[in-house]
Amino acid sequence: MRALKLVRKRIENQPNNPAAEIFSRLVLALESQTPFQLADLYQLDFDDFGLALDLLNEWRLDRYYASKGRLLDLSMQHADLQAQSETSPFTEAGAKKIA
Repeated sequence: MRALKLVRKRIENQPNNPAAEIFSRLVLALESQTPFQLADLYQLDFDDFGLALDLLNEWRLDRYYASKGRLLDLSMQHADLQAQSETSPFTEAGAKKIA
């Protein structure tokens, strides 16, 4: 299975997993051509690190591949949900910011 699809499934199936957040930020940085802290990749376990490298390789080779659009949409949704949960007064993170 292609890395693009594996990363998309990982974000869909485990959105609260720290690796999903890293993958999501990586995808958004690649698409928007903005900086990404490579040191964040070292937070991934060995298999996920390899998956991130495969994703980078496929992203470079398949610049116009259709699956990339679905993965990008999902990554943007994930980032929006993370931002909402950090600013919501009803979440633990939001409660800490208010206090």
